[in-house]
Amino acid sequence: MKNLSLKLEDNIFQETESILGKLHTNRNRYINEALEFYNKLQKRRLLAKQLAKESRLVADDSLSVLKEFEALENDEA
Repeated sequence: MKNLSLKLEDNIFQETESILGKLHTNRNRYINEALEFYNKLQKRRLLAKQLAKESRLVADDSLSVLKEFEALENDEA
C-alpha cells in the first residue's frame, strides 16, 4: 500500500465524515472504494470517447461498402 497526503475542501471533508459515521466504515476504506469507482467511470468515458473517434474514422468506408452492397442487390433484382 502507498501512503498519501491529501487536502480536501472543508465541505467535502465534513460531508464525508458524516457519511462515514452512518456507514460505520473507516475513512481509508471509503476513499479507496470511491477512487476505484471513479477510476472505472473514467475508464468507461475514455473508452466511449475512443470508440466514437474510431467510429467517425470508419464511417465513410462503412457508407461506401453499404452503397456497394445496395448496388449489388439492385443488379440482382
